[in-house]
Amino acid sequence: MAVSQASEVPALAQEILIAIVGPTASGKTDLALALARRRGGELISADSRQIYKALDAGTAKPKETGGIRCHLVDLIDPKETIDAARFAKLAEDSIADVRSRGATPILVGGTGLYVKALLEGLDPLPPKDPAIREKLAEQAEANGRHWLHDRLTEVDPEAARRIPPGNVQRVVRALEVFEITGKPISSLWSGPKDAGRAAYFGIQWDRPALQRRIEARCERMLPEMISEVSRLVPSLYTGKEPGFQSIGYPEVLSHLAGTMTREQALRSMIRNTMDYAKRQATWFRRQAAVRWIDAGDGDVETWADAVEDAVEKH
Repeated sequence: MAVSQASEVPALAQEILIAIVGPTASGKTDLALALARRRGGELISADSRQIYKALDAGTAKPKETGGIRCHLVDLIDPKETIDAARFAKLAEDSIADVRSRGATPILVGGTGLYVKALLEGLDPLPPKDPAIREKLAEQAEANGRHWLHDRLTEVDPEAARRIPPGNVQRVVRALEVFEITGKPISSLWSGPKDAGRAAYFGIQWDRPALQRRIEARCERMLPEMISEVSRLVPSLYTGKEPGFQSIGYPEVLSHLAGTMTREQALRSMIRNTMDYAKRQATWFRRQAAVRWIDAGDGDVETWADAVEDAVEKH
């Protein structure tokens, strides 16, 4: 199989920002690394969990990269919060840095709102209101997290459908926007826009195959996550920080606290990951013009060939 070198790629193709997106465990990072090797590239992570330091075992950070640089990984402390607007600014700076050195940036990740913020911009929303947030936090403390989501269902069913109850930050933001504007946040979300010189690609598995990949990943991750969390909590963190809201970490914390068996933690982690993968696939099908590559037998170089061919025709 012929492998294109960066110098052989047409100038027009070099201007296109390749974005590898889609569900977790679909092989995005492997494909992005294969393309980076061919095109003299560096990876720009669009993953809201990989950006956290210390949380390695449960976030599938790139490990064996063959010397290829990965940006926006291990950048902020688990105590910090990050939103799409901040990510977009960081990503813009990273892309400019990569291009200034003559390398090719390749965006890779499954956090759809981050990808949209970078490539298409965000819909205008009101600034945060600390007083409203404090009130919502008090209500959540008194009534439980699910009360917040039930409240969102009342005022904005569309947002409630798209935001899972466990994503408290987004639920709070949606309720905050409603309190400030009197309008549901979903009414301020726009449809697909012209992403300009960006080409989106994803790897398409049938559901049973993707589930097997997710199950295998979770089974592999769990022992490492237990060891990692045991080392970090409570010596350095409480486990309630934003970074620990990533899928799998609440389950591990519950297991270590004795409220979940190891098997229960694993089953919950697999179930939540599958639900997340489904939401990711749905989001990208609705929000971006993704060219889906059939996973076939899982050969990464075949995937890369398909991307190269499509980019040259873009």
